[in-house]
Amino acid sequence: MPPLILSSDSHVFEPPDLWQTRIDKAFRDRAPRIERIDGTDHIVVEADQVLSGIGLISNAGARFEAPETISAQGRFEDVHRGGYDPEQHLHDMALDGVAGEVLYPSQGLFYFKVADTPLMSAIFRAYNDWLAEFCRTDPARLKGIAMINLDDVQDGIRELERAARLGLSGAMITEYPLEHRRYDQDEYEKFWAAAASLDLPLSLHTATRRQGKIRGAGNRTLRDASSRATKAFYPALSLCDLIFSGVFERHPGLTLAIVEFELAWAPHLLSTMDYTYRERHGEAIYRFKNGMVPSDFFRRNVVLSFQEDAIGIRLRDVIGVDNMMWGSDYPHSESTFPRSQQILAEILTGVPADEQAKIAGGNTARVYRFDVARPIVRA
Repeated sequence: MPPLILSSDSHVFEPPDLWQTRIDKAFRDRAPRIERIDGTDHIVVEADQVLSGIGLISNAGARFEAPETISAQGRFEDVHRGGYDPEQHLHDMALDGVAGEVLYPSQGLFYFKVADTPLMSAIFRAYNDWLAEFCRTDPARLKGIAMINLDDVQDGIRELERAARLGLSGAMITEYPLEHRRYDQDEYEKFWAAAASLDLPLSLHTATRRQGKIRGAGNRTLRDASSRATKAFYPALSLCDLIFSGVFERHPGLTLAIVEFELAWAPHLLSTMDYTYRERHGEAIYRFKNGMVPSDFFRRNVVLSFQEDAIGIRLRDVIGVDNMMWGSDYPHSESTFPRSQQILAEILTGVPADEQAKIAGGNTARVYRFDVARPIVRA
């Protein structure tokens, strides 16, 4: 295995009382909470909006022992303690052979669905405060990603600046905003500039669409499977909006991470972006300087976080080895924990050692500023 293994996509699991104890008092009676309904725990916000069960975001290891038991249903007492206890989190990293992790929310992913803009911003502020404290246990190995609401762009900029002061290492925005406010709109320009100036990578993480269901509606609907199998569709649209509108040309220092969507979808998109730019001038109306094409901006400004996409690894010469970062997804049901080293060894078989080093940890260290000049002791 490479000497340095870093997870570009791991998670905390927010304590059940986080928002009741930390959110602004004006929102406390509407704050998110976990309620036990028919024997299992569910995320509830406002008076009675049930967003999700907790099984899929808390069930690491089940896929290896009993995959048929994996469902949205779960109980908080079965959540890995490392999700909410930083010392235990570091212990679990040691068990998994991972030296450092980039941390995203678990329950918080679903709060991009909250319709009330001030409430969503209050939820995100409380979470960012808690996450910063969590990461201070070992800031060399724990890199937190802030949650940012862009319904009000100026408010989003203020929270981005506050996240930087808190010591957080990046910021996540919705993978797909409201249709009439997609990322090619001029209103976001100051936000892109702020992120580039602060040197904070931005993330589009799965399960964070601003509206609509993540998957299908109803019990045991086939649409759940269809939506999961095609989930890269929405971040692909957002990526195209950013590239075709010239965001990365105007902000060459801006980094975008597309997280937990795997890799193999990217080569086709790179090809079709370049084809559209060359052949459809009436559609690709923004024209780049210096002969650049869309795939050039992808390779310079975009990284993809994956878990175990063996086909994507085989396509690394098209995607770009420098654009690929491994992540464990701890402690979620599809996580590679506690077998990350074994799975990494399998999918990286035959990959040259220097490329393995970039994919398993080097690219994550570069993007999120893990200090490799000082040896990072494997957790």
